[in-house]
Amino acid sequence: MNRQIASGGTGRTPGMAMGVLAGEPLRTLPATIERALGFGANPGPVEQFAAGLVGAAFVCSAVLALAAVTGPWAKRKLFADFTDRIAPNRHGPYGVLVIVADVVRLLSKELIVPEKVDRPAYDLGPLLVTYSALLGFAVIPMGSGVQIADPETGLAYAFAVASLATLGLVMAGHASNNKFSLLGSLRAIAMNVAYEIPLVVTGVSVVLFAGSLQLSEIVTAQQETLLMLGPVAVPSWYAFVNPFAFVLFVVASLAEVGRNPFDTAEAPTEIVAGVQTEYSSVYFVLLYLGEFLHIFLSGAIIATVFLGGPAGPVLPGFVWFMVKMWSFFLFTQWARYSIPRVRIDQLISVGWKGMLVCSFANLVLTALVVGLLVA
Repeated sequence: MNRQIASGGTGRTPGMAMGVLAGEPLRTLPATIERALGFGANPGPVEQFAAGLVGAAFVCSAVLALAAVTGPWAKRKLFADFTDRIAPNRHGPYGVLVIVADVVRLLSKELIVPEKVDRPAYDLGPLLVTYSALLGFAVIPMGSGVQIADPETGLAYAFAVASLATLGLVMAGHASNNKFSLLGSLRAIAMNVAYEIPLVVTGVSVVLFAGSLQLSEIVTAQQETLLMLGPVAVPSWYAFVNPFAFVLFVVASLAEVGRNPFDTAEAPTEIVAGVQTEYSSVYFVLLYLGEFLHIFLSGAIIATVFLGGPAGPVLPGFVWFMVKMWSFFLFTQWARYSIPRVRIDQLISVGWKGMLVCSFANLVLTALVVGLLVA
């Protein structure tokens, strides 16, 4: 019943299934590794732990590689295209070896710690920002057998661990003993509180359609056909079922990752670099890395909740998932170089007076629609 409500259709779309075969039970990545290593149908706790560790290492390595490519290289290429400038083009083909050069340059710099900082919080803040994003990828279904864990509260878990980044920013800003860093952390708190609620409420409207918080179930519910446009089958992705909720979620996600017009937490013309002001060397790398990891995590959640996850024709599901996640990254870069920054008071006003009201209105309307369909 929940799947029929979510789709508005009657049959599966050919080629859109997440697995190898439509209807095949989805396996997590550790289970796939257990089968590949021949641990048998009932592996022991040691085998399960080893398989989970290997799976987590694979996903973390893939996500970190994405961030390594986007930070030093892809971001600069896009900035050059938008502003008619010359991007890195001397180190390797298309300047791609600037990634290696930047890694060596940043990690070899001296770690300068200001006087009178709160050292434990100063050290832990960048780590929390980075690892909160990595933890979020643990429940994201990236394709058939490419998911570390699939808990029944997967969407709630993803929101919860992603919000830990705010705590890391507060720790970093307060511990830096710098007024600009403190202002940046306070702005981050205000911004995340104002937009986290609309983000979660909009996500709940999707849960009403799917009937589950489990991300694999949300993906499966979007594999039906919404309608037929001649020979083209439109899938029941929630971006098509409820485009208003999709727009709200994308806008709130822009605020969560601090991209224009919502980048007031590190506005260079106002507060230098916000919480990053007093960080250097490996700590700066962690904060910079965490920024891009959270962009990809937001893109992964959007792809899973609204764009059918890894579903897509012809190409493997993992490839489709990467395409959707990269699309959100490209959108954030377009927003950064095209939309002017709003003032902090305007940002808070939009969040509390606009986004919050619209998200609750969307939730009520969704509940009414689902109730009528069930009845």
